[in-house]
Amino acid sequence: MRMPTSSGSFTITKAVIPAAGLGTRFLPATKAMPKEMLPVVDKPAIQYVVEEAVAAGLTDVLMITGRNKSALENHFDRVGELETTLEEKGDTEKLEKVNFSTDLAEVHYVRQGAPLGLGHAVQRARMHVGDQPFAVLLGDDIIDSRDVLLSRMIAEQGLRNASIVALMEVDPSAAHLYGIATVEPTDDPDVVRITGLVEKPTFGDQLSNYAIIGRYVLQPQIFDVLDNTPPGKGGEIQLTDALQELATNNIAGGVFGVVFRGRRYDTGDRVDYIKAIVQLAVEREDLGPELRPWLKTFVATLD
Repeated sequence: MRMPTSSGSFTITKAVIPAAGLGTRFLPATKAMPKEMLPVVDKPAIQYVVEEAVAAGLTDVLMITGRNKSALENHFDRVGELETTLEEKGDTEKLEKVNFSTDLAEVHYVRQGAPLGLGHAVQRARMHVGDQPFAVLLGDDIIDSRDVLLSRMIAEQGLRNASIVALMEVDPSAAHLYGIATVEPTDDPDVVRITGLVEKPTFGDQLSNYAIIGRYVLQPQIFDVLDNTPPGKGGEIQLTDALQELATNNIAGGVFGVVFRGRRYDTGDRVDYIKAIVQLAVEREDLGPELRPWLKTFVATLD
């Protein structure tokens, strides 16, 4: 049963994580391993995303998967033999790390079936989500745990009773790589009303440099809109196109954007993936003190 909040909306508990992509940019590493399981320092990328959802109060996680994704299920499941071995060795530190991912959240799985786009992947969550607002987190984006984003988006959803997307300002030269929003201000400098959305506009044609990043808190009416959204770019059902419909016709409160100014790590691109590992590792207490001086010395050799 959904519990009402003071804003008249409902407590959001469900997170949807699309994870059916083939990860072709990381071949051959992803030939037999899901791209979501590629390690970022010492945790798979997908675990950062689930941890973020749980930290924002989302304890019911649905992953939209595809073929050859069983490693995702295994990672968030018990591994009796490994646990027993660690217990017998008295290695409580490693045992805690193993059990941590198992006990993070209630994780469910459904297959996308055909790779028909992000909008189609979100559609597959309809039976699980029902008629309540829910969050969508893309696994390619890791948001630094020290920066607030998802909980702020959930709060704005309750306040405005609308769909909320995360936005970042990007260099105009890179805007054609993203879904781009046209916006108008609200009474909050970090929140904008979205008046239009375009998926990867032609270089030079973008109307703003506000790019959608991989976090959404959506009204359940998105499912009805997706049902009537024809394939767009790449022959896929684009979530951006459905959000455009919500925004321009003010359906279910329209669409607002929370402008994120914190640290985001893109693990969907090979170079950015390497940058993410370095950035996160140098700030770790257990790795940074040894890594930082080595990195400075190594960088000096490049000159």
